[in-house]
Formats: sequence, structure tokens, C-alpha cells
Amino acid sequence: MTILMGKHALVTGGARGIGAACARALLRRGARVTLAGRDVAALLRAQEEMRSLGEIGIEQIDVASEASVQAGFARAAQRFGRIDILINNAGQAAPAPFMKTDAAHWQRMLDVNLNGPFHCTQAALPAMLEARWGRIVNVASTAGLVGYRYVSAYVAAKHGVIGLTRALALEVAAKGVTVNAVCPGYTETDIVREAIANIVAKTGRSEDEARAELAAANPQKRLVQAEEVANAVLWLCLPESAAMNGQAIAVAGGEVM
Repeated sequence: MTILMGKHALVTGGARGIGAACARALLRRGARVTLAGRDVAALLRAQEEMRSLGEIGIEQIDVASEASVQAGFARAAQRFGRIDILINNAGQAAPAPFMKTDAAHWQRMLDVNLNGPFHCTQAALPAMLEARWGRIVNVASTAGLVGYRYVSAYVAAKHGVIGLTRALALEVAAKGVTVNAVCPGYTETDIVREAIANIVAKTGRSEDEARAELAAANPQKRLVQAEEVANAVLWLCLPESAAMNGQAIAVAGGEVM
């Protein structure tokens, strides 16, 4: 299906995990896709892997840096035209009890998880408003809807992303642009693999036991798959989803209702 033919989608954190799954889904629907991230080698590998699916480019971008975002988005627009679809997927999670969360840790979580979507949206939105069509999807987390222990900075940042989603959705509601969020539960990604390794290191449990502990939060008793999140993201990007605006959709097997 080529329902997104002629549209340019930029996916941050696009080299792996949920970002890569989103990129593949968008390519299969005919969109031109720019993968953005900090790791050039990973971007190149992902580009080669997806090349057969459609037009794909890469940009080295640090979403925490406004200058990097502005420059990278400008280069991407020169290659494939204005950015019609923005997937704010880049994220970082690092655990720490609140009393061991120093200012640097707090700021790092905000820079990537909250400031990143802010910088990227500011860079992409003007062209969307001019064209009177655009889709912005923020990959948040169930941590943006509920609290979790030992990741207060991450939870605060993701709650901020949900707030940004809702506020901006109202501002652009009559201008042809929609802004939504998807909120995955524990998903089979590098972040969760790091969490499993951390549990193993700190508790002495086996990898299978650590994985089961995270999966237990999901009533389906499993980890969400990246492709399942990508399916929700893709749906929000389709022309037929124009009435979806300001939503925070949990993809978590019923963990959050």
C-alpha cells in the first residue's frame, strides 16, 4: 500500500528498536523516511537493511541540541522535501533512587526525553502549518501515565511529553496537524535489555527471572514487541486518522486503562 506516497517522515532514534520498526512501517506505506540518531554506524546499518523498502536517508542528530536538530532537519528537508510526519522516538532511561538522582542525571533525562521532542517539533512544525497537513507522534511510555519506582527523572520527563502533546494538539487542531502520543509498556528494546541486565547485576537473579519480573506488569504476561508499537504509530500517521488528536494511547497489554 502506498497511502503515504509523497510524504516525508523523520524518525528520531530510528536506527533500532521502536524507531526502526516505525521506519519500516512507514516505508511500506510509501513514505520517504529519514532516520535520525547520534550513532552513525548504527544509522548506516539500518539504512542498508531497509533500503529495499523504499527511499531512505540518514542524519546524525543529537535531539538534546537545538542547533544539531535545526541543522539536521534542514538537511533532511533538502533531500526529501518538507517533513510531513515527525516521530519523536529518541529516548533514554537510567534508573536511580530519588535520593541518588543528582542534578546532572535529572538534566540528562530531561534533555533527551523532553527537550528532544520540543526541539524536533519546533524544527518540523512550521512547514506542516504552512502545508496545513502534518502528523506528530511522540513515543512516550506508560511512565508518562503512571508512576514507577527508581526512575523519577524519566517518569517526570515522560509526563512532560504527554503534557506537551495535549497542549500542542489544541494549538494546531484547526490547522491540519495532529499531535498524539503512544505509551508503550515494557517493550523488547535496548532500554529494556539494559534494565534486565541491571536487575541481574543488582539482585543476582537470572536473566529469565528478570525478564519475567518486567513482563509481570503486563496483564498478558509478556513484553510488548516493537512492531506492535509501530503499528499504533503508523495508524496515527494515516490521513484517515485525522480525528485522533491529543491522545496518549497505551500499548501495554492492559497495564494502563
